[in-house]
Amino acid sequence: MTTFPNSPKVLKGGIVLIDAESARVLRIISLQYNPDSLSRSFQVQGAGGEGGNRSEALRFKGPAIETYKLEAEIDAADQLEFPGQNRVVVENGINPQLALLESLVYPTSQQLLDRNSLAKSGVLEIAPMEAPLSLFVWSKNRIVPVRVTDFSITEEAFDPNLNPIRAKVSIGLRVLSIDDLGFQHKGGSLFMSYLQTKERLAAKAQAGNFGSLGIGGIS
Repeated sequence: MTTFPNSPKVLKGGIVLIDAESARVLRIISLQYNPDSLSRSFQVQGAGGEGGNRSEALRFKGPAIETYKLEAEIDAADQLEFPGQNRVVVENGINPQLALLESLVYPTSQQLLDRNSLAKSGVLEIAPMEAPLSLFVWSKNRIVPVRVTDFSITEEAFDPNLNPIRAKVSIGLRVLSIDDLGFQHKGGSLFMSYLQTKERLAAKAQAGNFGSLGIGGIS
Protein backbone atom coordinates (compact mmCIF):
# COMPACT_ATOMS: atom_id res chain seq x y z
CA MET A 1 0.00 0.00 0.00
CA THR A 2 1.40 3.42 -0.95
CA THR A 3 2.30 5.86 1.82
CA PHE A 4 2.08 9.03 -0.31
CA PRO A 5 -0.35 11.41 1.45
CA ASN A 6 -1.88 12.64 -1.81
CA SER A 7 -2.47 9.21 -3.33
CA PRO A 8 -6.12 8.67 -4.31
CA LYS A 9 -8.26 6.47 -2.15
CA VAL A 10 -8.90 3.17 -3.91
CA LEU A 11 -12.50 2.04 -3.65
CA LYS A 12 -13.31 -1.61 -3.11
CA GLY A 13 -15.77 -3.72 -5.02
CA GLY A 14 -18.14 -5.99 -3.20
CA ILE A 15 -21.60 -7.38 -2.68
CA VAL A 16 -24.39 -5.86 -0.59
CA LEU A 17 -27.20 -8.07 0.67
CA ILE A 18 -30.55 -6.36 1.21
CA ASP A 19 -34.07 -7.35 2.14
CA ALA A 20 -36.00 -7.16 -1.12
CA GLU A 21 -39.20 -5.94 0.52
CA SER A 22 -37.92 -3.36 3.00
CA ALA A 23 -34.61 -2.52 1.24
CA ARG A 24 -32.92 -2.89 4.63
CA VAL A 25 -29.21 -3.62 4.31
CA LEU A 26 -28.47 -7.04 5.80
CA ARG A 27 -24.74 -7.40 5.11
CA ILE A 28 -21.95 -5.68 3.23
CA ILE A 29 -19.23 -7.92 1.79
CA SER A 30 -16.22 -5.96 0.55
CA LEU A 31 -13.38 -7.63 -1.31
CA GLN A 32 -10.04 -7.54 0.49
CA TYR A 33 -8.26 -6.89 -2.81
CA ASN A 34 -9.92 -5.82 -6.02
CA PRO A 35 -9.39 -8.32 -8.87
CA ASP A 36 -7.06 -7.26 -11.66
CA SER A 37 -9.73 -7.95 -14.26
CA LEU A 38 -13.49 -8.24 -14.52
CA SER A 39 -14.98 -10.30 -17.37
CA ARG A 40 -18.42 -9.42 -18.71
CA SER A 41 -20.53 -11.12 -21.36
CA PHE A 42 -23.86 -10.35 -22.99
CA GLN A 43 -26.39 -12.68 -24.59
CA VAL A 44 -28.74 -10.67 -26.79
CA GLN A 45 -32.42 -11.48 -26.47
CA GLY A 46 -33.58 -10.86 -30.01
CA ALA A 47 -37.04 -11.63 -31.33
CA GLY A 48 -35.65 -12.69 -34.70
CA GLY A 49 -33.40 -15.63 -35.37
CA GLU A 50 -32.25 -18.14 -37.89
CA GLY A 51 -35.28 -19.16 -39.91
CA GLY A 52 -37.40 -16.63 -38.02
CA ASN A 53 -39.74 -13.96 -39.27
CA ARG A 54 -37.71 -11.26 -41.08
CA SER A 55 -39.91 -8.54 -39.62
CA GLU A 56 -38.62 -9.54 -36.16
CA ALA A 57 -34.91 -9.33 -37.02
CA LEU A 58 -34.43 -5.88 -35.43
CA ARG A 59 -36.62 -6.38 -32.39
CA PHE A 60 -35.60 -7.06 -28.79
CA LYS A 61 -37.47 -9.46 -26.53
CA GLY A 62 -35.95 -7.82 -23.49
CA PRO A 63 -32.65 -6.73 -21.92
CA ALA A 64 -29.53 -8.66 -22.79
CA ILE A 65 -28.57 -11.41 -20.35
CA GLU A 66 -25.43 -10.00 -18.73
CA THR A 67 -22.94 -12.02 -16.70
CA TYR A 68 -19.83 -11.16 -14.70
CA LYS A 69 -16.82 -13.27 -13.85
CA LEU A 70 -14.19 -12.21 -11.31
CA GLU A 71 -11.37 -13.73 -9.34
CA ALA A 72 -10.44 -12.25 -5.97
CA GLU A 73 -7.66 -12.98 -3.51
CA ILE A 74 -7.94 -13.28 0.27
CA ASP A 75 -4.74 -13.22 2.31
CA ALA A 76 -4.22 -13.17 6.08
CA ALA A 77 -0.49 -12.41 5.96
CA ASP A 78 -0.83 -8.77 7.02
CA GLN A 79 -3.07 -9.60 9.99
CA LEU A 80 -0.81 -12.44 11.16
CA GLU A 81 2.05 -9.96 11.55
CA PHE A 82 0.13 -8.47 14.50
CA PRO A 83 -1.40 -11.48 16.28
CA GLY A 84 -2.37 -9.50 19.36
CA GLN A 85 -4.68 -7.30 17.30
CA ASN A 86 -6.13 -10.07 15.15
CA ARG A 87 -7.11 -12.97 17.40
CA VAL A 88 -9.91 -14.09 15.06
CA VAL A 89 -7.46 -14.48 12.17
CA VAL A 90 -4.87 -16.20 14.36
CA GLU A 91 -7.43 -18.75 15.55
CA ASN A 92 -9.37 -19.23 12.31
CA GLY A 93 -7.26 -18.03 9.41
CA ILE A 94 -9.46 -16.74 6.58
CA ASN A 95 -12.23 -19.26 7.31
CA PRO A 96 -14.63 -16.48 8.42
CA GLN A 97 -14.20 -14.54 5.14
CA LEU A 98 -14.64 -17.70 3.09
CA ALA A 99 -17.71 -18.74 5.09
CA LEU A 100 -19.25 -15.33 4.50
CA LEU A 101 -18.81 -15.67 0.74
CA GLU A 102 -20.09 -19.26 0.83
CA SER A 103 -23.27 -18.04 2.51
CA LEU A 104 -24.21 -16.49 -0.84
CA VAL A 105 -24.93 -19.95 -2.26
CA TYR A 106 -26.57 -21.62 0.76
CA PRO A 107 -29.98 -21.19 2.36
CA THR A 108 -29.65 -20.58 6.09
CA SER A 109 -29.79 -23.48 8.53
CA GLN A 110 -32.98 -21.94 10.00
CA GLN A 111 -34.62 -21.95 6.57
CA LEU A 112 -33.80 -25.64 6.19
CA LEU A 113 -35.16 -26.43 9.66
CA ASP A 114 -38.37 -24.47 8.97
CA ARG A 115 -38.81 -26.29 5.67
CA ASN A 116 -38.35 -29.64 7.39
CA SER A 117 -40.94 -28.70 10.05
CA LEU A 118 -43.46 -27.77 7.36
CA ALA A 119 -42.87 -31.07 5.58
CA LYS A 120 -43.37 -33.01 8.81
CA SER A 121 -46.59 -31.13 9.54
CA GLY A 122 -48.07 -32.34 6.25
CA VAL A 123 -47.87 -29.17 4.18
CA LEU A 124 -48.19 -30.34 0.59
CA GLU A 125 -46.86 -27.30 -1.20
CA ILE A 126 -43.82 -25.58 0.23
CA ALA A 127 -42.55 -22.43 -1.45
CA PRO A 128 -38.86 -22.38 -2.41
CA MET A 129 -36.61 -20.68 0.11
CA GLU A 130 -35.88 -17.04 -0.73
CA ALA A 131 -32.42 -15.53 -0.56
CA PRO A 132 -31.67 -11.86 0.16
CA LEU A 133 -31.28 -9.64 -2.88
CA SER A 134 -27.58 -9.45 -3.83
CA LEU A 135 -26.22 -6.23 -5.30
CA PHE A 136 -22.85 -6.23 -7.04
CA VAL A 137 -21.20 -2.87 -6.37
CA TRP A 138 -18.31 -1.78 -8.57
CA SER A 139 -18.20 2.02 -8.16
CA LYS A 140 -21.20 4.34 -8.07
CA ASN A 141 -21.81 3.72 -11.79
CA ARG A 142 -22.27 -0.02 -11.38
CA ILE A 143 -24.73 -1.09 -8.69
CA VAL A 144 -26.64 -4.01 -10.11
CA PRO A 145 -28.84 -6.84 -8.77
CA VAL A 146 -27.23 -10.23 -9.36
CA ARG A 147 -27.46 -13.89 -8.58
CA VAL A 148 -24.39 -16.06 -7.95
CA THR A 149 -24.25 -18.70 -10.69
CA ASP A 150 -20.96 -20.40 -9.89
CA PHE A 151 -18.46 -20.15 -7.10
CA SER A 152 -15.14 -21.86 -6.43
CA ILE A 153 -12.33 -21.53 -3.90
CA THR A 154 -8.69 -22.52 -4.23
CA GLU A 155 -6.98 -22.57 -0.83
CA GLU A 156 -3.26 -22.05 -1.32
CA ALA A 157 -1.62 -21.86 2.12
CA PHE A 158 -2.43 -23.07 5.62
CA ASP A 159 -1.35 -22.40 9.18
CA PRO A 160 -0.18 -25.22 11.53
CA ASN A 161 -3.83 -25.93 12.45
CA LEU A 162 -4.75 -26.30 8.76
CA ASN A 163 -6.73 -23.08 8.69
CA PRO A 164 -6.44 -21.53 5.21
CA ILE A 165 -4.47 -18.29 5.25
CA ARG A 166 -4.45 -17.54 1.52
CA ALA A 167 -7.02 -18.34 -1.16
CA LYS A 168 -8.29 -17.39 -4.59
CA VAL A 169 -12.02 -17.10 -5.09
CA SER A 170 -13.75 -17.28 -8.48
CA ILE A 171 -17.30 -15.90 -8.64
CA GLY A 172 -19.75 -15.94 -11.54
CA LEU A 173 -22.68 -13.53 -11.39
CA ARG A 174 -25.79 -13.15 -13.55
CA VAL A 175 -27.44 -9.75 -13.69
CA LEU A 176 -31.11 -9.87 -12.68
CA SER A 177 -33.18 -7.65 -14.95
CA ILE A 178 -36.83 -6.64 -15.02
CA ASP A 179 -37.49 -9.87 -16.92
CA ASP A 180 -36.46 -11.72 -13.77
CA LEU A 181 -37.82 -9.39 -11.09
CA GLY A 182 -40.44 -7.11 -12.61
CA PHE A 183 -40.75 -3.34 -12.37
CA GLN A 184 -42.29 -3.29 -8.88
CA HIS A 185 -39.50 -5.30 -7.22
CA LYS A 186 -36.69 -3.37 -5.52
CA GLY A 187 -34.19 -5.21 -7.69
CA GLY A 188 -36.14 -4.25 -10.80
CA SER A 189 -35.89 -0.55 -9.98
CA LEU A 190 -32.16 -0.93 -9.29
CA PHE A 191 -31.70 -2.62 -12.65
CA MET A 192 -33.49 0.26 -14.37
CA SER A 193 -31.17 2.73 -12.62
CA TYR A 194 -28.21 0.64 -13.79
CA LEU A 195 -29.49 0.68 -17.37
CA GLN A 196 -30.16 4.44 -17.26
CA THR A 197 -26.61 5.00 -15.98
CA LYS A 198 -25.31 3.10 -19.02
CA GLU A 199 -27.36 5.37 -21.27
CA ARG A 200 -26.01 8.54 -19.60
CA LEU A 201 -22.43 7.31 -19.94
CA ALA A 202 -22.98 6.37 -23.59
CA ALA A 203 -24.24 9.91 -24.29
CA LYS A 204 -20.89 11.29 -23.04
CA ALA A 205 -18.83 9.22 -25.50
CA GLN A 206 -17.30 11.17 -28.39
CA ALA A 207 -19.29 10.68 -31.60
CA GLY A 208 -17.56 9.20 -34.63
CA ASN A 209 -17.71 10.47 -38.20
CA PHE A 210 -17.85 8.95 -41.66
CA GLY A 211 -14.30 10.09 -42.43
CA SER A 212 -12.85 7.89 -39.71
CA LEU A 213 -14.58 4.95 -41.39
CA GLY A 214 -13.14 5.83 -44.78
CA ILE A 215 -16.52 6.60 -46.35
CA GLY A 216 -18.39 9.75 -47.32
CA GLY A 217 -21.77 8.65 -46.07
CA ILE A 218 -24.49 6.04 -46.33
CA SER A 219 -26.61 6.01 -49.46
